[in-house]
Amino acid sequence: PSAPRHTNRLINEKSPYLLQHAHNPVDWFPWGQEAFEKAKQENKLIFLSVGYSTCHWCHVMEEESFKSKEIGEIMNKHFVCIKVDREERPDVDKVYMTFVQATSGRGGWPMSVWLTPDLKPFAGGTYFPPEDGVHHVGFRTVLLRIAEQWEENKDALLESSQRILEALRHTSEIHTQGQGSPPSSKEVMDTCFQQLSKSYDEEYGGFSKSPKFPTPVNLNFLFTYWALHRTTPEGAKALQMALHTLKMMAHGGIHDHVGQGFHRYSTDQHWHVPHFEKMLYDQGQLAVVYSRAFQISGDEFFADVTRDILLYVSRDLSDQTGGFYSAEDADSYPTTTSGEKREGAFCVWTAEEISALLPDPVEGATEGMTLGDVFMHHYGVEKTGNVDPMKVRESKDLPGTKITGGGTTPLGMEEMAEQPQSTSRAQRPRPHLDTKMLAAWNGLMISGFAQAGAILAEQEYVHRAAQAASFLRTHLFDPASGRLLRSCYRGKDNSVEQSAVPIQGFLEDYVFVIQALFDLYEASLEQGWLEWALHLQHMQDKLFWDPKGFAYFSSEAGDPSLLLRLKDDQDGAEPTANSVTVTNLLRAACYSGHMDWVEKAGKILAAYSERLQKIPIILPEMTRATAIFHHTLRQVVICGDPQGEDTKEMLRCIHSVFSPNKVLMLADGDSAGFLYRQLPFFASLERKDGKATAYLCSNFTCSLPVTSVQELRGMLSP
Repeated sequence: PSAPRHTNRLINEKSPYLLQHAHNPVDWFPWGQEAFEKAKQENKLIFLSVGYSTCHWCHVMEEESFKSKEIGEIMNKHFVCIKVDREERPDVDKVYMTFVQATSGRGGWPMSVWLTPDLKPFAGGTYFPPEDGVHHVGFRTVLLRIAEQWEENKDALLESSQRILEALRHTSEIHTQGQGSPPSSKEVMDTCFQQLSKSYDEEYGGFSKSPKFPTPVNLNFLFTYWALHRTTPEGAKALQMALHTLKMMAHGGIHDHVGQGFHRYSTDQHWHVPHFEKMLYDQGQLAVVYSRAFQISGDEFFADVTRDILLYVSRDLSDQTGGFYSAEDADSYPTTTSGEKREGAFCVWTAEEISALLPDPVEGATEGMTLGDVFMHHYGVEKTGNVDPMKVRESKDLPGTKITGGGTTPLGMEEMAEQPQSTSRAQRPRPHLDTKMLAAWNGLMISGFAQAGAILAEQEYVHRAAQAASFLRTHLFDPASGRLLRSCYRGKDNSVEQSAVPIQGFLEDYVFVIQALFDLYEASLEQGWLEWALHLQHMQDKLFWDPKGFAYFSSEAGDPSLLLRLKDDQDGAEPTANSVTVTNLLRAACYSGHMDWVEKAGKILAAYSERLQKIPIILPEMTRATAIFHHTLRQVVICGDPQGEDTKEMLRCIHSVFSPNKVLMLADGDSAGFLYRQLPFFASLERKDGKATAYLCSNFTCSLPVTSVQELRGMLSP
């Protein structure tokens, strides 16, 4: 390829997203002091563009506007232009997304925001087409108008930006009024269940018409609601809603039947046509949810989907050093000779391609019927095509939605058909892989492998989770300061690289990693993970806790370029950190005996009390945590030799029962071990008749010992 015409400062960055823009004719700066000083010295406005490397519309805006020499000249003349990877800097993204959502009523990426030289926002939006149209103003026009306003009405703009900032500061505050207390769990759980029931799609599952997201937070809430209301019609309905949604997703096109794993969301109500990127945080959370679905229902179908997700992650999103990559793109080149990327090109098929790939006749079927014909019937493939993602790659089809009902597919035929497709797809140019490794998302994926390993009794998954946790400790933890780092990167020769000034971990990094370490301890019973988790919990308290208004800030204090310290207030594609940390704190208290962590959990629920009472549907994970807080976690302690068959049998029993308010511990008799040092009551626990013995403890007071698996199962099921 010929040498690029332009190269800007982003060439020195590690983020795959910033590197994608390193050859734009725009004089991009990364977020940092150099850009801020230039804006102040030259008294120029800042144009801030935020996105991520697997974002389809970010690619479109780059192709149309940021690669245009003419638009680049306008940007360079009038603005200091800054590019931010939202996955590297969620703190910067949240501040300005709060502004864009408040002023336009919607948000998304790419996010385009204009700031004063002191970083205050005054205008913004998302994707802008380059030129004016009948119903929209083009990016070029917006740039010129804003530049003109700055020239002519500087003082008015500055004043307006100050007012906007004050309003944002006021509306985004989350704090406890007076001596607030946590809301009632029954009321909050029931309201959340009613709100989810109203938005539930009876036919296809899920909780909206379109687009439809997997929302693991909703499904985890429904499982917990069922566990606490097993004998009621509402409990039965909650379970049915969750399992039906998971089945429909797994049969739909949002699930990659050829390459495994799940795409980010469905563009339609039927889970049929996906938005094709695949995100690590979805795979991690869905592995947990499908494992729990198997644990509750015993249906092997859900276990198979879990294995499918973990196969995809192990094969396509894993670094050889143990870390997990962030995402795979939606866009790719249709063929090796194509000059233009198309969305979904890697995943979609024409009827002709399928017929050519699967020409073998089907034994015992109507004369002339091929494997391709059966496959196309099974997957609802139409000759004219039924997938047209974003009007690209017309008349292509997708091996998408399995037609359930109306006849079955002969046993093994699916696998016979999917193998040639998989081989054929491997010849296509792969989508871009974002090889950035984030602490938070690695935490979610470790939980996926650890919980699946425990529930499916697959030791190799637990081993993979431990390998990733060791990777975090080596590459995303600074032992000198005791702090987590946000990100590291796959470098040349597949080494792991860090940016010149490493990005410090945010609240979500601590919360998801702590959750992962607790899950990994329960799956492996290696106490070192517990010890590290409790250290990180102390560090999280120190860096992020708000002693005045309660709950945790998303970012730490002391960064003058961050205009607001925010607290997230919605469980979205990922749960918000304050939601997950409630359960983390309760688990931490059980493992350590530090009861001030229980108090902190209560204070978070008090700070979010109004939201939890009025619209718990936006915080299903925190609603679930409210129930765990009020029902008190039960410590299930197994007193036994970790290698003994009787101990293993008891552990298998515990892992086979879904019990959302249990914490598992092993008392192995080593009085110098971490848990014995933390929990004095361990010293009084002993094996009965030399056998592995289970105790069910609440608030460090234990039940009578049991040695039979049947009795233990009875104790675990409410």
